[in-house]
Amino acid sequence: MISDTHSILDHNFFKYFIEADEIWHAGDIGSLEIADKLKEFAKLKAVHGNIDNSIIRSEFPEMIYYKCEDINVLMTHIGGYPGNYNKKVLNFIKEKKVDLFISGHTHILKVIYDKKYNLLHLNPGALGEYGIHQVKTLIQFTVEKNNIKNLKVIERQKKN
Repeated sequence: MISDTHSILDHNFFKYFIEADEIWHAGDIGSLEIADKLKEFAKLKAVHGNIDNSIIRSEFPEMIYYKCEDINVLMTHIGGYPGNYNKKVLNFIKEKKVDLFISGHTHILKVIYDKKYNLLHLNPGALGEYGIHQVKTLIQFTVEKNNIKNLKVIERQKKN
């Protein structure tokens, strides 16, 4: 799971993409070339972010809701986090069964369990060079039936 590549893919992360069955990108892809490169490694599920142009927006929606094994996943770029979801996300969470909520945008990696809505919130931080973050991050995990297992944060210093 990645977010906020902003048109840059660090080749040092490619070994993790090779291991993946799917790559989930939580927006601010930056260019279709990035999406196409990710598709060379694994199936890509992605949403567009606020910096993405009309070409990317035509290929990737603002929000997707899908099932992975027995887990209902909701992914969007700007969605907030437990206790501070944006209105659109909160309404969706209230109406549907969401087990895993994924968002990007903040460039800050977060793993938070929301007791109120009984869901796990993940924000993979940022994988690109642009932004406030000092460390590029991705989240790697396994889904087995209705369990998220072996969650691991991969990080690398950003170039300055």
